[in-house]
Amino acid sequence: MRTARTAPAVVTAVALGLVGLVGPAGLTGCGGPSAAGSRPQPGDTPAEGRTFTMAMPADPGTLDPALTVLSAAIQVGRFLYDPLIQVTADGRARAGLAEKWEGDATTARFRMRPGVTCSDGTPLTARDVAANIAFVADPTNRSPLTGLYVNPGTTATVDAANREVTVVSKVPDAFLTRNVGMVPIVCGKGLEDRAALAEGRYGTGMFTLTEAVPGDHYTLTRRKDYVWGPGDWRAGQKGLPDKVRIRIVPNETTAANLLLSGELNAANLLGPDQQRLFGRGQYHADATAALGEMWFNQAPGRPGQDETTRRALARAVDLPVIGKVLSSGTGKPSGGLISIEPKTCTDATAARALPSHDVAAAKSLLGEAGWREGPGGVRAKDGKRLRIALLYPSQIGQPAASAAELIQKAWQAVGAEVTLRGVDNPGLNQIVGGTASWDAAVLPLGLAMPPQLRPFVSGPTPPNGTNFAHIDNKDYVSLATAAARMPGTEGCPTWNRAESALIEAVDVLPFVDAVQPTFGAGARFEKSYGSITPSSIRMFKE
Repeated sequence: MRTARTAPAVVTAVALGLVGLVGPAGLTGCGGPSAAGSRPQPGDTPAEGRTFTMAMPADPGTLDPALTVLSAAIQVGRFLYDPLIQVTADGRARAGLAEKWEGDATTARFRMRPGVTCSDGTPLTARDVAANIAFVADPTNRSPLTGLYVNPGTTATVDAANREVTVVSKVPDAFLTRNVGMVPIVCGKGLEDRAALAEGRYGTGMFTLTEAVPGDHYTLTRRKDYVWGPGDWRAGQKGLPDKVRIRIVPNETTAANLLLSGELNAANLLGPDQQRLFGRGQYHADATAALGEMWFNQAPGRPGQDETTRRALARAVDLPVIGKVLSSGTGKPSGGLISIEPKTCTDATAARALPSHDVAAAKSLLGEAGWREGPGGVRAKDGKRLRIALLYPSQIGQPAASAAELIQKAWQAVGAEVTLRGVDNPGLNQIVGGTASWDAAVLPLGLAMPPQLRPFVSGPTPPNGTNFAHIDNKDYVSLATAAARMPGTEGCPTWNRAESALIEAVDVLPFVDAVQPTFGAGARFEKSYGSITPSSIRMFKE
């Protein structure tokens, strides 16, 4: 069994940022060099007893960590619920709730740290941890983490005397230990009362939720008994905030103004407001994430069910131009579908399979697919007009709306009838849940490890799974199955080929990434997996 090595005083925690698909909290816009995380800068003086106030562009909704993939909820959840394994910004594993761990592609074993208590003062037991894993592993619970962190049918057994949990996956998982280690752990009483978890109770993390005004603000208070932080955590470190206040600020300009006036300590800025903060030399911590991915609904009866039609629509749009508009000119070409850092596989060649822009070829392909021009230039097949409902995340604001309008014009030019609809966080959940009506969508899915992509692009469709686009790519399934049997990074080249198979079949097209700056004032912090790491926050005197 592996023993966790000693870690620096400030390291990062693990959380999965499902970006774009889950809301704007992890979406990115880039510019300027990366900051030095939460490490003190010359002249910084730690401040005690402070409240760290951060902006969030959307309400997190439910805080039950096993029943949400919204990035806003994931950020709040990182303050409330700890994982078994913490991961530093450079990808190194550190002790979290587990002090030791070992595993391969089918079995993982974790030994729990002694003395971990819940926010209500009760001890966290190995049995509680096993129950968390079992909940996610049971498809009847409809956790969006099923297949993402824990494969369906995975079992977790307990050796209470040795504080050990043994996890066995029926399906090989190359990153089993890391995936299971990322599950946010709730306490025993919360497992019996998920309504309380939705309110952020029964946590294992550094903070407790002490006030919630949905749509306005959330206040969290630091636990004085929290001594099991990442690695060799020291509870008495200088500059730790006593409280965290999360304010819902949908407007970026407002957030930037509040940051500059000292009313905020942290704010994510995706649009043009970031440039004035860069110009002032404002402190910022960056995180790379997906920004633009184009999906096609391949459910029966949808135009996207036909690959030739998908390819025609893809070639009709100039994806690099769409990426520039979506990112306000600050994005970079995507390297693939696994974008959240730290990455386990660093190969970024999958996106080379993106179709090139060619309007003439697009029109020819539509004709090949049986879509003939009709009145008003709108194509039809078997008496059915080529109608496309295109969805985009409204939380990003005008850049997303402008990008969607460009796609609309490009598709209209080749004979499609296109309607646009911006969707908010609840609407995004409806897409994943299979209750939304759509044909195409620009919805980036931010993932850190290749196996986490599988449930979104293969397997059961809603309501029995999260393959929301009804993708059936046999090449991807074959390659991903083979890669899953290869331990750790050994399978990275095969995972990359699996991604390429999706792009070549125009199942999903990743076309732009961004580096999201989170600006800070009066505080330093680090980011990992798209959000602020609670244990890294340090308050400083101005």
